[in-house]
Amino acid sequence: MEAVYNPWPWYVSGPLIALTMAILILLGKRFGMSSNLETFCSMGGAGKFVDYFKVDTKPRRWNLMVVLGTVIGGFIGANVLSPQDQVAINKKSVETLKAFGFDSAGEAYLPTELFSAQSLSDPKIWIILLVGGFLVGFGARYAGGCTSGHAISGLSDLQIPSLIAVIGFFVGGLVMVHMVFPLIF
Repeated sequence: MEAVYNPWPWYVSGPLIALTMAILILLGKRFGMSSNLETFCSMGGAGKFVDYFKVDTKPRRWNLMVVLGTVIGGFIGANVLSPQDQVAINKKSVETLKAFGFDSAGEAYLPTELFSAQSLSDPKIWIILLVGGFLVGFGARYAGGCTSGHAISGLSDLQIPSLIAVIGFFVGGLVMVHMVFPLIF
């Protein structure tokens, strides 16, 4: 059996995140992914339908480089830096997921039971993805930003609302995994 891919150690990725945040703070910029979606929607003409998207996107366009970097970095990480498709997750987690019917647990980054072409023909999967996407989008806007914005940018600025939001994200995640997820599957 091949060795399972291990992610970069914290002492490499952590300082890189801190360096990025220091540069952004010095430049007076903020980091977050949900604001990029907002910018994309505004640039795409959503302001014609919803007043919320009637914003000047010019000062925000620099942030679209984050999206480009995420796509390029994800591609490089998945296709160049990962020697195989296996994912290093806890064996107990793999067993629990397999009990729910996720046979690809620990073998694929995205569960094929949700994201394969065959599974997308199942209306239940579409409902789960649409409701989940709506809840994530609504939650990010209601919280004034997404998990990356609050956990990385907001906590770097020592913002109490970001601390409260991050605690809420973790509590919500725990409730989902331990209470709601078993009901769905």
